[in-house]
Amino acid sequence: MSKKMPSTPLLDQLESGPWPSFVTGLKRLANAEDKPYADYMKSLLGQLEHSYETRKGYWKGGTVGVFGYGAGVIPRFSEVADKFPESSEFHTIRIMPAPGFFYDTKTLRQFCDIWEEHGSGLVTLHGQSGDMQFQGCKTDQVQPAWDKFNAMGFDMGGAGAGVRTAASCVGPARCEQSCYDTLRLHREIINDFTDDIHRPSLPYKMKFKFSGCANDCANATQRSDIAILGTWRDDMQVNQTEVQAKVKQLGRKEFINQVIRMCPTQALGLNDDDTLDVDNKSCVRCMHCINVCTKALSPGNERGIVILAGGKRTLKIGDLMGSVILPFKKVETDEDYAEVVDLCHRILDFFADNALEHERLGEMIERIGLVNFLEGVELELDLNMIACPRTNSYVRTDGWDEEVSKWNERKQSAAE
Repeated sequence: MSKKMPSTPLLDQLESGPWPSFVTGLKRLANAEDKPYADYMKSLLGQLEHSYETRKGYWKGGTVGVFGYGAGVIPRFSEVADKFPESSEFHTIRIMPAPGFFYDTKTLRQFCDIWEEHGSGLVTLHGQSGDMQFQGCKTDQVQPAWDKFNAMGFDMGGAGAGVRTAASCVGPARCEQSCYDTLRLHREIINDFTDDIHRPSLPYKMKFKFSGCANDCANATQRSDIAILGTWRDDMQVNQTEVQAKVKQLGRKEFINQVIRMCPTQALGLNDDDTLDVDNKSCVRCMHCINVCTKALSPGNERGIVILAGGKRTLKIGDLMGSVILPFKKVETDEDYAEVVDLCHRILDFFADNALEHERLGEMIERIGLVNFLEGVELELDLNMIACPRTNSYVRTDGWDEEVSKWNERKQSAAE
């Protein structure tokens, strides 16, 4: 006999607003009476309602895994199993996605079939590190589910104090703005760090993310310890005919408002004939004008990557954006890719040797200083190594000697 649907007045309120609610999805799974997980999800809804009533979470960790792996399964055991026995175990299996999050429908259907058989039917695409998260599984079903995922050709994702699953944008496969092959570099690095993903042995977690341009569709700058973004070193490409067409489409006033005035460094100017002037030395590659005028403007021809280190969300010292540690590098040849992988290994080794327990890379850099970090990973100091990559870091120094003389004269006069 099927378990009765629990009363959930507090959860029901989450369905009353204008936005889609996760509660609706949980109820849909719980009401699927022909599925083996229906009672499982009803019990979960009951425990969640209980948590809302008491304002307390009741999940605790433990040890659950699969043969040969030290990470990838997130154990969750209920502290109120006596009240909600069907959902006493609700483990999550993390599976690494393909670079760029490319799947065909056959693969997605296979995932769903496996999880309907062995889990709760609840799937998240994707976690912040990029994992496919198969949520809700009992201990005795973890290994059988994993065996089938692995047979499809997929590997276990990261968890714990090790290298986590990476994420990359669609890159050159679908985006004309991509300045390097995000998919290849993602694969090169993660394949080389597989052991560090599967067997955590670091002071704390480390994440890699790959975005083809400064639009940063993989959220690399603020959500990864090592962010690799695409950029260009020469002048931005301008098609003046398309610029004029865009001005005509938007109207001159609106074009000035949406493009010229939105440039963070005021590097753009509109001529009387509706052609565009670009001060490329002031351009910080923020991508705004290119996003608005995709036919008229595009990244330059000399394309490559910029690497930032230390991005993360709140932990010990608050949110951090990544700091530039490699201002520009081309990645075209096999040797170029190997050099990037080697740099990532040097960073990982230095982090493993010098970070404190439960300290992210950015926090370690803040503690020991960027200069010491750069020396440790064998990188030369560069003026372009800045904390905010979209801000012009340069100031004019000509005339400083004259200003110093004036200051000294005023100081002397005041003393007299």
